[in-house]
Amino acid sequence: MLRALFISLSESHSLRAMAEKSAIGRRVSSRFVAGTQVDDVLKATETVNKLGHSVSIDNLGENVTNAEEARHSAELYHRLLDEIARRGLNANISLKLTHMGLDVDERLAHELVSGLVAKAALLKSFVRVDMEGSPYTQRTLDCVHELHRQPGNKGMVGTVIQSYLHRSESDVEKLLAGGIRIRLCKGAYKEPPEIAFQKKSEVDDNYIKLMKILMKSGIYHGLATHDERIINDAKAFAIAEKIPRDSFEFQMLHGIRRDLQQKLVADGWGMRVYIPFGTEWYPYFMRRLAERPANVFFLAKNFFRA
Repeated sequence: MLRALFISLSESHSLRAMAEKSAIGRRVSSRFVAGTQVDDVLKATETVNKLGHSVSIDNLGENVTNAEEARHSAELYHRLLDEIARRGLNANISLKLTHMGLDVDERLAHELVSGLVAKAALLKSFVRVDMEGSPYTQRTLDCVHELHRQPGNKGMVGTVIQSYLHRSESDVEKLLAGGIRIRLCKGAYKEPPEIAFQKKSEVDDNYIKLMKILMKSGIYHGLATHDERIINDAKAFAIAEKIPRDSFEFQMLHGIRRDLQQKLVADGWGMRVYIPFGTEWYPYFMRRLAERPANVFFLAKNFFRA
């Protein structure tokens, strides 16, 4: 019930406009969003790197409405890649195709992301193309396959698979056949029963099934979850199958389960923290509340403090 409520709220344009202009809103969201400026997220990345974690940086934004906005988004990512290299940070970038103008001009979006992947290859970095709602799933996968086939891009671009989608096992098979790196997550958008599993148990079971396929593939993947049961299953599977600890990584969101992040690193497992920043934080923030009820209590506590 709470999940459906917060997903619905994440799509409210009026609430978004009010929240993103609100000092209280920015303060409450600061646990999960590393500020609004490039320097903010770079400082957060330096701090997280010192704890032994890798980072993936995301400039929050989606569904831009014109080519100028798309080019501006791409320019900011170019700056991020330059700064990551200049400062010697252990970080890569994550982006959404609709932030690169997919709704405006598909060819433009592909060109902008292609330029970023080329720069990432030059700087020995990596670009993760995030997955959005199901209307964008196939277009996102098509773009990633196309980019990965381009000369010099092998291993420089990857994508995300959501375990709540019925189609995900088939998508995993095709991505693995192409040698493409995957971040596996559960999924945070509202989808109908014909497209996605509706029960948490079904989503979790499919996650574990796909997780084991990825871990045995010989390709470096990311397991994005805060679910300790699933994390323990992954660790046990790696040990039982003699899968090296450096052949995959766990991934978690900035500000969530920091204790578990530290424990995994202390125990010798790879950990990457997904750090978002930017002025367009509201949809991301509300989806985080939808995913984890404990975040709602954190929000309430900080709201009244504010």
